[in-house]
Parts: sequence; structure tokens; C-alpha cells
Amino acid sequence: MSELGELDRPGTPDSPGAWDDHSEEWLMGTAETDVQDTESNVRGAQTEAEADVRDAETTQTVSQPSTPSTRAARRGTADPVKALMHRHRELCERAVDPLEIAAGLEAHGVTDRTAARFRHRDVFSLAEEMHARVSRDAETAPRPAPPAASGVRADWVLLSVLPGALCAATVAGLHLTEGRIRLALATLGALAVVLAVRAALGRGPLSARSRPESPGTYPSRTPASTRAWTSWLLAYALLGDGLLTAALTDGPDGFPAALRELSTGPALVLTLSCAPAAWCAHLFAAGARRKLAASRGLADFTAAVKPLLLGAVALFLCVSSVLVALCATVLHEPVAYTTTVTLGALLLLARLLTTHGFTHAPAVVLGAAAAAEATTLAAALASRLPGCAFLAAPVDAVVAACGPAGIPAAACGVAALLLLLHATRSLTRASAHAIPGEPV
Repeated sequence: MSELGELDRPGTPDSPGAWDDHSEEWLMGTAETDVQDTESNVRGAQTEAEADVRDAETTQTVSQPSTPSTRAARRGTADPVKALMHRHRELCERAVDPLEIAAGLEAHGVTDRTAARFRHRDVFSLAEEMHARVSRDAETAPRPAPPAASGVRADWVLLSVLPGALCAATVAGLHLTEGRIRLALATLGALAVVLAVRAALGRGPLSARSRPESPGTYPSRTPASTRAWTSWLLAYALLGDGLLTAALTDGPDGFPAALRELSTGPALVLTLSCAPAAWCAHLFAAGARRKLAASRGLADFTAAVKPLLLGAVALFLCVSSVLVALCATVLHEPVAYTTTVTLGALLLLARLLTTHGFTHAPAVVLGAAAAAEATTLAAALASRLPGCAFLAAPVDAVVAACGPAGIPAAACGVAALLLLLHATRSLTRASAHAIPGEPV
């Protein structure tokens, strides 16, 4: 027993090795664990050091001033002006000044109220930022050269004089011939005048150029309804007064005699007016383009162009009045001043609006004037029916007060006034003149 007690008595180990097999296993497991813990600590320390380095680099990058490309990348979709520039990319690339961009935005419905959502006081301020940002990135796309200033061209000058010259020759021939020769001359002369008017309206400042829906397309179209109503108004100017008088007095039986009494004065005045109409349209377009280049805002441009429009219309009215007096003197026949002058002003305003792409209003207003004349003539004819005499009461009142010419004068005068009011709003916008078309 004493020997067993001595084995259990604690003592100091006398060797560096393990005491027994179990202690050796335990000692080896503890050593491996310590090595693994040490390696994990080292890797964690390295990871923390790398993270600290990245944080330092990020802090240094943020502290440095950002470049334009960095700012653009940071804005991304949060930059509404950039999105607007992308939407109107071709407009911004081909614009030569901020006002052209402003005119294009205005044509697409962007107003000062819309510009306020882009943190700008008006459309022009928004266009200035867009133009500045496009100019800064000009190396991405070549800037097109500004269009050359248009001037007077011999082709449209001669074409604008041709209808009046052919009509004057036809009228002179009608006064010198009789019978079938006179009828054939009238037919050929009318056909030649129609072709000459069409050629005059197809070139120069009176040519119709619709505003493009997409950049680079300039369709040249005059609505068929506008041509139809214009033809009716011209025909009524030649035959309407005689037909109305015959309808009120003799009914349809008096129409053959009214057709033989053709009034050539209004036709001669209107065809001769093609030349001053082309010149007035050219002066207005050229003046508007000069104002477009010199203006610094849309409101300034509108205020500067409105007197040009009113001056062009007033100049045409004066020249038309002089032509009416000259034709009445040369032909020795009465020429209605009010009817011819108001019809000429109506056709000029309708053509100006069509030329600058506003085709809907002229068609509607010309149709309303033609409908008023047709309704008057139909009421005069219907009054010949039994029990329908009351239909001619308003027509009789107007004819008794102003004569047969009072009907077309009132219809064309009101229509011309409506188109003038519409033109002062449409033709004084920068978008009506900023898109280059055919030279005038």
C-alpha cells in the first residue's frame, strides 16, 4: 500500500515529454489548436489592414474635386436636363445658338412653366444651359455650319410676275375678240393663269413648307381643302355678284345672262397682287430671321416680329388698293374695292400661315367664308320656292344696304380678321422661323 501511496503523491516532472499516452494526445491537440488560432489571427489582421487601406483611398478620392465626367456619372438619371438633351439630341447638335434650341423646345410644347420644373426661369435660360453643355461636348459630333442668308432670287421674282402678265394679256384679248374665238381665248387664258399661279406658289417665299415632325424632313404640301375653298372664293369673286342679283330678281332663269357678264377686274387685280404678296412675304421672312439672330429671348423676338407682320399686311393692302384703282381706270368698269382688297388680304394671310407650316386654321377659315357665300346664294335661290320668301329677307337687307358686293366683303373681311389674329400668335413665335427651309 505504501507503494501505491507514493504513486499518487504529486511531484515535479523530471522530463520534458508527456507523462503518459493520454497526456501526449492531449498535448498534441492543444498545440495544433494554438497554431490554427494564430494563423486565423494573422489573416484577420491582414484583412483589417487591407480594409483600412481601402477606406483611406476612398476618403482621399472623395476629398478630391470631381471632374465633369465624374459629375455626369454621379448625376445619372437624377439630371433632368441631361434627359431632355438626350430626347432632343439632334436639335441640340445642329443648333448654332441657344435661341434656336429655345425655338425647337417651344415647337415641341415646352413652355416657361415647363422650364420651371427644370429649375430655370424660362425656356431661353433652359436652352442656354443645353447649348453650353452641348458646346462643351462638341468633340462628340461635328457642328453643322449655319445656313447662309437668303436673298432675292430671279426665279421666284419672275414667277410672281407671270400670273399678272398672263391675266392682263387674256383680258386684253377678251376685249378685242368675239364669238368662239373669245371663248377659246378665255379657256386657254384661264388655264395658263392657273398654271402660272401654281408655279408662283411653288417657289420662293409663298411656297408651302410644313414644319418637320422629324429633323431633316420638309414636306411641301398644301391641303386639298384649302385649294378647294380658295377656288370657290375666286370663282365667287368673278361670278358671285351677278349670280346673286339674278337669283334675287329672276331666279335660275337669269343665270345664263349672269355667266356671260363675267367681271374681269377682280381677276386681274388678284393675279397682279401675286408679285406684291411674294415681296411682302419675303420682307417678313427676312426680317424675322434677322430678329431671330439678334434676339436674346422669346418674348423679345415676339415683340420685335409682330410689327413686321402687321407692316407686311398693311403694305399689301396699300398696294392692292392702288391696283384696284388702276384696273378700274384701265378697264372702264367698276371694281369693288372692299371685296377685292379683303379677299386679297385673306388669301395672303392664309398663304403666310401655310408657308410656315400652320395649315389647319387657313383651311377652316377659308371654308367658313366659302360656306357663308354659298349659304347666301342658296338662300336667295330657295326663296323662289312657294312659302320660302322669308329666307331671302336677310340677304335682301344686306344687298339693299351695301349692294351684292357686301356679302363677300363681309365674309372675307371677318375671315381675314380672324386669320390676322391667329397669325399674330403663330407667326410671331420663334419656332415658326428657326427651322431652315428652302431659300426665299
